[in-house]
Amino acid sequence: MDVVFKTKDSDIATVYLGAFGNKKYVEFVESVQPPYPVEKKWVIIVSTLFGCPVGCQMCDAGGFYGGKLSADEIFSQIDYPVSLRFPDRSIDSEKFKVQFARMGEPTLNHSVLEVLKDFKKRFHSPGFIPSISTVAPYGTEKFFKELIEIKDSLYNNGRFQMQFSIHSTSKSERDRLIPIRKWDLNKISEFGDDFFSSGDQKITLNFIFSGEMEIDCNILQNFFDPLKFIVKITPVNPTLSAVRNSINTEFEKVRKKLEKKIFGIKEKGFDVILSIGETEENLIGSNCGQYLGSYLKAEKIMIPDNAYTYELEKLCKNG
Repeated sequence: MDVVFKTKDSDIATVYLGAFGNKKYVEFVESVQPPYPVEKKWVIIVSTLFGCPVGCQMCDAGGFYGGKLSADEIFSQIDYPVSLRFPDRSIDSEKFKVQFARMGEPTLNHSVLEVLKDFKKRFHSPGFIPSISTVAPYGTEKFFKELIEIKDSLYNNGRFQMQFSIHSTSKSERDRLIPIRKWDLNKISEFGDDFFSSGDQKITLNFIFSGEMEIDCNILQNFFDPLKFIVKITPVNPTLSAVRNSINTEFEKVRKKLEKKIFGIKEKGFDVILSIGETEENLIGSNCGQYLGSYLKAEKIMIPDNAYTYELEKLCKNG
């Protein structure tokens, strides 16, 4: 992999554009979570597909699909930032999270499972926590079955983070936002019963919130056990896709409505995380779903005024 572009230096996050053969590109991210330094928490977010066939309405990675990355190609996105900070591959961070959540739906690529199985052979990282975020496409049962086995054998006792991107409790709204055939809420709940073991982190149910999306507290209670699932609510990032699809990205306009919704969810017994990133992350383009290639392909005049922008630096070739 050649790393050909990166965003300008930042104390919060850096987005890299990696080039493989045949003009195939991916982006990957390294970030910290202020006020914690790298020694406390460090996050790398990697791509698993060249583009994405799903086409979520708020994600810029779904404009094309060019195939699956191999395990080595996924590892190369981890190797690059690790080599810059920890060249001996001994990662001295209390919590080192690798999220398979940048470009591509990870459950469509079994190479992700190979990376999970082989990670500890390549790196020394006692604080390592893998994180998979998925929309749960139909037909991925084999992936999820093997994932349970890997989690139980290698990443038990809270060393794994599982997230389902639900986005709405309304089936029609969920189908609009995630336009593929996918598991329904009942099947996700049943998987949670099989996946969750004592000592595990609770399984995250992620919802974007723009003021319009339905998050029905009674539906959540009917399908999900608060002892196994946690609710995370994320404002919509100002991606090109979100702006073009008229999805509200101005969080402050819906804050009061969201606070009322969170209160109702907590009344049903759920823990709730409100995940609001740093404003600078929007400018950098490091928030989930902000595909660097969209910026490289587009003329500046084509980018809506209220979508994100960021400056890039060209890099020399790196092996």
